[in-house]
Amino acid sequence: MSFFATAGFTVFILILFAGIFLNLFGLPGTVVIFFDVLLYAIFTGFDRVGWQMILFLLISAVAAETIDFFLVMGETPQPAASRKSIGAAALGAITGALLLTPFYWGPGTWIGFFLGGLAGILIMEIIRQYKLKAPYRTLNQTIFAMAGKKIAKGFIALCMIAFSLSNIYS
Repeated sequence: MSFFATAGFTVFILILFAGIFLNLFGLPGTVVIFFDVLLYAIFTGFDRVGWQMILFLLISAVAAETIDFFLVMGETPQPAASRKSIGAAALGAITGALLLTPFYWGPGTWIGFFLGGLAGILIMEIIRQYKLKAPYRTLNQTIFAMAGKKIAKGFIALCMIAFSLSNIYS
């Protein structure tokens, strides 16, 4: 593998991680994952990733964003991501990846990255809610709904990554 191929594959993997991280903040990370795999397929001449996989990823990304859209319609507005929550999510994601990688290798890295980031966001939200006076706090049901939405969208993103990488490495 040449230097440019290695550098390109490294950027590909980093964009996959960015896609998962974007999902944690309600941004379209599944769309980023789809376009990342599509560009990889184009640059490699569709050698490892075929049109069936691209179609599957497109349907998955549309489904994830549709679920996200309809779940957002019924819920109260979420506060904007702060530097503290982004930092906590990044620290949690790296910690989760480091903790699960020795036990589950590759899948542990991806799952740990997602679960650690989610834990970081939830911990920061609980701390933020604790500092507010009782009438201004968000209901526990809303926090659980937010976590459930992030888990559903993150699961779809993890499946997209797993199927993509299994085709690339097979």
